[in-house]
Amino acid sequence: MKKQILTGFILIFSLSFVKAQHKINKALKHELDSMYVLDQKYRILVSEKLDSAKTDSLSKIYNVSKDQLVQHLWKLQTDADSSNVKRIEEIIAKFGYPGRSLVDTPTNEAAFFVLQHSTVIDKYLPLIEKAAKDKELPFHLYAMMKDRSLMYNKKEQIWGTQAKGMTIINKKTGKAEFKFFIWPIADPEHVNERRKQAGFTQTVEENAKRMGLTYKVYTLQQVQNNEIE
Repeated sequence: MKKQILTGFILIFSLSFVKAQHKINKALKHELDSMYVLDQKYRILVSEKLDSAKTDSLSKIYNVSKDQLVQHLWKLQTDADSSNVKRIEEIIAKFGYPGRSLVDTPTNEAAFFVLQHSTVIDKYLPLIEKAAKDKELPFHLYAMMKDRSLMYNKKEQIWGTQAKGMTIINKKTGKAEFKFFIWPIADPEHVNERRKQAGFTQTVEENAKRMGLTYKVYTLQQVQNNEIE
């Protein structure tokens, strides 16, 4: 009987300890939720197809001309990003990656998006990879950051998540044009298999369409030679 009581006590203690270990940090969760809102705030406005009335309204709110509106919004977003990254680095230094166990879902994605929009991706990519492997963060988000790192380093991406904009010379008109395209992918024939394994629900073609693009296979050599159509 005493042995059963002792076993029960140990079990209860163990469960309580595990629960304590995974206790959600509500203050940090609230802060990260606010940071995510700020991370998206001006990006959403810039990405929207604003009608004349909304453009007029936003110009009045931010006290800028309609011609300067987009540039002003990006300036505000850049300032917000800088502030967010600084704070995220402080949080990581104290807690490690603020993942699912610490701040629950979907707040566990907030730090990822702040870092994804920063210039310190390569510094924190190993941390994001570990968070994904430890189930603290969805693996497909790590895949997105890995692809972005590869693109920034002028290497082929793996899952085809990243698009690039560059000025090209139209061969027919001879004029310079700014075009977006899906950055070159390693082994493009099997990219959709890799995407499915990583947890993406769309094919590379569908993802390109979501971004308003038609997927075309390009090589790094074609990009280097400005052979984008």
